[in-house]
Amino acid sequence: MSSSWYVYFLRCADNSLYAGITTDLKRRLSEHNTSNKLAAKYTRVRRPVDLVYAEQLTTRSDASSREYQLKRLSKRAKEQLVKNFDLKQLHQP
Repeated sequence: MSSSWYVYFLRCADNSLYAGITTDLKRRLSEHNTSNKLAAKYTRVRRPVDLVYAEQLTTRSDASSREYQLKRLSKRAKEQLVKNFDLKQLHQP
């Protein structure tokens, strides 16, 4: 069982943002870009997708709650989060 959960935004080919949660960002990004079974229905038709934002959280519950908060933000607020995000600040195992 992983001790870290991530909430993330993907930038889709149509410039839309997709939010999700995972325990493994690299694996999940690969699934969104290559798998027709594991990728979200939304991202399958909007490939390629790129990871543009992520936050590390402790529990699945925390990640789900934060995902809900992020999805409710305005497009402008989401874009501001993405603009200020630096992938290097994220601590991944």
